[in-house]
Amino acid sequence: MQSRTAASTPRELRVREEVGLDVRALTRTIWQVAQAVLIFLVLGVLIWRGAQAMEYRWQWYRVEPFFYRVIDGEIIWGPLVKGLIQTLKLAAVSGFIAVSIGFLTAFARLSNSIAGRIIAKWYLEAIRNTPLLVQLFLFYFVLAPIFGIDRFWAGVLCLAFFEGSFAAEIIRGGITGVDHGQYEGADAIGLNVVDKYRFVVIPQSLPLILPPLTGLLISLIKHSAIVSVIAVSELTTAGLNLISDTFMAFEVWFLVAGIYLAVTVTLSISVSLFERSLNKTKR
Repeated sequence: MQSRTAASTPRELRVREEVGLDVRALTRTIWQVAQAVLIFLVLGVLIWRGAQAMEYRWQWYRVEPFFYRVIDGEIIWGPLVKGLIQTLKLAAVSGFIAVSIGFLTAFARLSNSIAGRIIAKWYLEAIRNTPLLVQLFLFYFVLAPIFGIDRFWAGVLCLAFFEGSFAAEIIRGGITGVDHGQYEGADAIGLNVVDKYRFVVIPQSLPLILPPLTGLLISLIKHSAIVSVIAVSELTTAGLNLISDTFMAFEVWFLVAGIYLAVTVTLSISVSLFERSLNKTKR
């Protein structure tokens, strides 16, 4: 009796391909995680050997008061927590102003106004081609006394104008990436310029803007450490003060780096989830 093998249907073939892709993706992810773990282990061994060679005495048992203390049943937050709160406040205010400056500059560059385009171009060239530290000194030592602002707002404005120059190009690229037919469709149904950008262009440009803008906000959080040179009491300044008081340089800098890493990774994951929700809504 002749045996016959039934031919696979297209659906079965598609399922097999999807299973194969899932297995390969899982294998690749596991391998990448293993590589990261191996690299961190090697770095840990090197740091441990270096500390041994320096005869450094680790004092991790002393780090708890850096975060909090309990006195008479009341929690007193430590310098690292207070510094983190100040860093988040600095980054949030600077980020909001930077995105606002980015939108204004992007619209100025896309406008028909010659003066607007020239001002936006000069602003971008001046900010993006000078060091951030020099800009911070100009804001703190020159502009702050003129306008009567304190060191916190001098740092906020410096970071906002610096990051706003990069945000402007990101936003402009996202807006110009929207298909030209969308503009024509908005004009065809009689939308004015504000409604056209509000209801048609900006929502479609968000998936193009969000990924690089997330990187910009992460850079803003890291760049906020530079305001420690003007003694703004943020996370890096708190770390410097702790080192001068305790001489625990390794422990403090590891803690500060870990806090920055936790904040930036959390921000990146949150924006990724928001971007996925936007893509699902778009579909």
